[in-house]
Amino acid sequence: MHTRVRSGSAGHATVCKHRQCLSVTARAAATSTPSTPSAPKPKAVVIGAGWAGFGAASALQQAGCDVTILDAAPNPGGLSSAFKSANGRTVEPGIKGFWYQYSNIVSLVDTLGVRDAFTPFTQSSFYSPAGLQVRSPILQAQPRLPTPLGSFLYTAPYFTSLPLQDRMSALPLVGPLLEYSADQAAYNSYDKISALELFRSAGVSARLYREFLEPMLLVTLFAPGYKLSAAAALDALYYFVLAHQADFDVRWCRGAVGERILAPFAAWLGERGVRLAGSRPVAELVPPNRAVGRPGRVIVKPPGGGKEEWEADVVVMAVGVGAAQRIVASSPALASTPFFSAWNNLGAVDAAAVRVWLDRRLRPATPSNVLVGFEREVGSTLFHLSDLQDEYKADAGVSVLEADFYHAASLLPLSDEALVDKVVGSMLPAVDPGPRPRVLDACVVRLPRAVSLFAPGCAQHMPTAATPEPGLFVAGDWLRQGAAQPGPKGLSQEKAYVTGLEAGNLAAKSVGLSPVAQVLPPEADESHIAAGKEALRQLRAAVRGLPGAALLGERLPSPLGGLTLIR
Repeated sequence: MHTRVRSGSAGHATVCKHRQCLSVTARAAATSTPSTPSAPKPKAVVIGAGWAGFGAASALQQAGCDVTILDAAPNPGGLSSAFKSANGRTVEPGIKGFWYQYSNIVSLVDTLGVRDAFTPFTQSSFYSPAGLQVRSPILQAQPRLPTPLGSFLYTAPYFTSLPLQDRMSALPLVGPLLEYSADQAAYNSYDKISALELFRSAGVSARLYREFLEPMLLVTLFAPGYKLSAAAALDALYYFVLAHQADFDVRWCRGAVGERILAPFAAWLGERGVRLAGSRPVAELVPPNRAVGRPGRVIVKPPGGGKEEWEADVVVMAVGVGAAQRIVASSPALASTPFFSAWNNLGAVDAAAVRVWLDRRLRPATPSNVLVGFEREVGSTLFHLSDLQDEYKADAGVSVLEADFYHAASLLPLSDEALVDKVVGSMLPAVDPGPRPRVLDACVVRLPRAVSLFAPGCAQHMPTAATPEPGLFVAGDWLRQGAAQPGPKGLSQEKAYVTGLEAGNLAAKSVGLSPVAQVLPPEADESHIAAGKEALRQLRAAVRGLPGAALLGERLPSPLGGLTLIR
């Protein structure tokens, strides 16, 4: 059992022992399995009830810990949390895709028995104010060709206006894509420059950057190229372009992710004794100190006021960068440690979501659409939920749209009515040029500092799963990326879930338990890509071994002619 100390309004403290706390579903509130007196289970507290937190809780529970998840929101899901609008309609702050290589999430939904939560893989369209620019084919349906040949050939017929010579100007990026993760020194070098700097150095045409590369960055990494690390941009491009032909294929959840996947995940955890306590923002975190036999303490603000203290032998912090910064600021034991205080050097991006119910059925060519250039330096996606989500398909006389905006600081001050008008008046005609529909209902969600910003130089400040505090671990899609990290990177549900599993395994091992949760590796690089990366790795090693190379340090020139620019 966990011991919770609650401070009452009169200033005294009462101690209560409990078997369960607030849960999102009745099934998730299952009672915990009692520990034997001779061998009590180590107590683990996970802060954050999203993909990373649930992954960490699952790994800790499987290893044999007594696990509690604490979250500031009443329901699980992090940015995938669904809620009801004032008129009782389901709202989700952001629609997120599930890409071809999300093997760990696919394994999870199989375990939960909810694989029907996914749509088939779907095409997406890319629009500018000038009209349709390109449509993505379903690449797994095509004969597999060596990467990147397949994606280039199969996508070429779908470009409507971008000339071939501009698309060909991206070929010099193949060198950096092979080199940037050759070793950690190479990754660090690319991290110190911006994506825009890299593209200019490589000779990418201004039109390709303006009409395709920067818009793609705005909807995958949620910022323009001059604000993004070149390494982060290459992470995204490598995964979608060079890794495997089908990696760009995407499908969607047939309802709110929080309801269709994370709520069953919460119930599954609850049936195995994991407690989920919502509406409990963290006021202070004191990490465990095993050297003196002192347990950790997570101090939270419960719904009824006062404070609660949760003791733990091990803690996993599985929150976004903004929440992590706030926890560090309110925790003197962390704020005084450079590892944690360095997180204040990391930035975040504002987002907004607008969901509208319209009085006629729309017929867009594809259910998911990228729209760029409608607002300066703002990335936007427009989803026809009536084609994607089960609850909206039956009503043939109504359409439900959601528009998500990223790098959206310029939009957050606008009124709800102005944001709805941007969606219906400016963006909708691009995908459905029919008569303007009437808005039956709308809901606007503003999300300041919602997602991490992978800015130039950020890698040195990003945390690893293990921290200088032996009993404190970190998970989330904002963890450090680098040469050794395989699979999806950037802002991805798969990365968040996998880092949760990995942090949970490390945390279990730190209290003497054997990790059980398995992390499925991504598909290996194709042989010619692996050979190219190995050749560059050996070339870099040979250059470093030349006389005088040690004097250059990190200023060592790139074997690719200076594309690794050191500042």
